[in-house]
Amino acid sequence: MDTLGIRKDDAFQAASALGGGVARSGLGTCGALTGGVMVISALHGRERSDFKDIQRKRDKAYLIAKKLYDQFVREYGSPICEDVQRRIFGRTFNFWNPDDVEQFNELGGHTDKCTRVVGLTARWTLQILPSEDIPKNR
Repeated sequence: MDTLGIRKDDAFQAASALGGGVARSGLGTCGALTGGVMVISALHGRERSDFKDIQRKRDKAYLIAKKLYDQFVREYGSPICEDVQRRIFGRTFNFWNPDDVEQFNELGGHTDKCTRVVGLTARWTLQILPSEDIPKNR
């Protein structure tokens, strides 16, 4: 969102518990993928004032998000956080267990492993967005 100049503090706050596969469960969608889809939806989703979406504006969001989803699954084999962990670390982590969190961090979880997933997903998001969405001065 920063790269695109989108400032949606409510969306940022609303995403707070999506990390770690939703509520640190590991069982939901990877937060990196969720974040990319949120950016796509912020740009191309229906607006609340047009809830019925008569013109099917959200269809563009679905099409772009599907491209991101497919790229993510090609790279990591699954959109699920635990599956991504297994691909990267060879194991999963229980983010509610302090020992697992410590091991995750020691293995680079927040320095080069999951941060790489986030970075790649952000790059793919920018690559698949229509050119009119990308600021010319970035």
